[in-house]
Amino acid sequence: MESKSQTSEVFSLGDIPGEYFSRQDESPDGDFYRVPRLVAHIDDPAISSLGEFFRPYIPIDADVLDLMSAYLSHIPPDIRAACHRVAGLGLSGAEMAANTQLTEHVVQSLNENPVLPYPEGTFDTVLCTVSVQYLLRPADVFAEVRRVLRPGGSFLVAFSNRCFPTKATRLWLSTDDSQHAALVQLCFEESGGWEQIKTHDLSPHPGRTDPLYAVSARKPQE
Repeated sequence: MESKSQTSEVFSLGDIPGEYFSRQDESPDGDFYRVPRLVAHIDDPAISSLGEFFRPYIPIDADVLDLMSAYLSHIPPDIRAACHRVAGLGLSGAEMAANTQLTEHVVQSLNENPVLPYPEGTFDTVLCTVSVQYLLRPADVFAEVRRVLRPGGSFLVAFSNRCFPTKATRLWLSTDDSQHAALVQLCFEESGGWEQIKTHDLSPHPGRTDPLYAVSARKPQE
């Protein structure tokens, strides 16, 4: 199932009380990720579905940014082989060093500093997989993603119902899957400068395997 942006909420992110962007664990995020977790965070059917979803958005010889990266990036092997560059930015240097799909990586907490360390127009595609629920300033990060994308480039935000609950925002934990999609759409709309905002239900076997959803958008051609 796919639908264009139809966010019905009349509020803005600024209307949401600040406590909803707090977490159970407010200790530095780097401390939480100091111990590497060399595991997948969604099951195999969801991983396969995600890879197929990525496929048409990653052109040949692409420069890709895996945002909030970790041990796995889920790019189909043949698509990865055709990429020029896959950069990772995340909180665990050890996990990213073990990620064989990355050509390079940067350790950075987007909650402490949402400014991406890349020049304008660096990447063709930016991925954010099962991590958007941890962002405290998501619209700021989405605006930075738009800056580092090339015109016509895509930002793909995928999420499931699995997370580290102590580090997810209270807003995320208090809302359901359809509301999560609406929140991600709102982040695109409030950060501005996006087109073709669409929601996708990628769940491979509803009720039997991990649910999976995504919101995609493009930076307009200049």
